[in-house]
Order: sequence, then structure tokens, then C-alpha cells
Amino acid sequence: MEEWNLAPAAQQWVNVVLIWVGFAMVAGLLARTLVPSSASVGPVATLLVGMVGSVVGLFGLSYFLQGKPINPISPMGLFAASAGALVVLVIYRLAVAGGDASAQKSAKSDNSSG
Repeated sequence: MEEWNLAPAAQQWVNVVLIWVGFAMVAGLLARTLVPSSASVGPVATLLVGMVGSVVGLFGLSYFLQGKPINPISPMGLFAASAGALVVLVIYRLAVAGGDASAQKSAKSDNSSG
């Protein structure tokens, strides 16, 4: 079986994307571990929480370090990305819980009036 060869630039981009996908997944898993829920969440949702959390957390870290160079793929970067994913997950859960509470309140008022 022949190997599938890519141009060096394409291979570098594939490697970077795979590293960031793995990094985001680890950050999302850490956040989900810290905020347990009875709701079943799939791997795509975990990856999305990790990706958005990575952006939020690493932006926050760069803001607090005021322009000092940081390596995002590092223990400090993983901590920041996980913290960002945790914030995103908590905000999401509060938004969903708030939406569920208003929907239940609306359903109760509809049932009691009829």
C-alpha cells in the first residue's frame, strides 16, 4: 500500500490542525469533568466547547500577560484553555437552564389557564 504524500506546507497545516483539535478536545474534557451534568453530551459538543474555550482562555491569558510572548501549547496554555472552556460551559449551562425554566413556567401558565 502506498503512502499518501502531501506537499510539505500542506503536511505542516494538517499537523497544526490535528494538534489544535487534540488540544481543544483535552480542554473540553477537562471542563466537562469539572462541571458534571446528567445531560449526555457528544464528542462534537465537547470539541466545540474546547475550541471556543481555548480562544476565550488564551485571549484572557494574553490580556493579563500584556503582550508577553506565550506558547499556547504548553501547561499554562492548557490551563488557560481549560479555564476558558469551563467559563463557556458554565455560561452555556446557565443559558440552557434559564431557557428551560422560562419554558416550564410558560407551560405551567398555559395549563393552569385552560
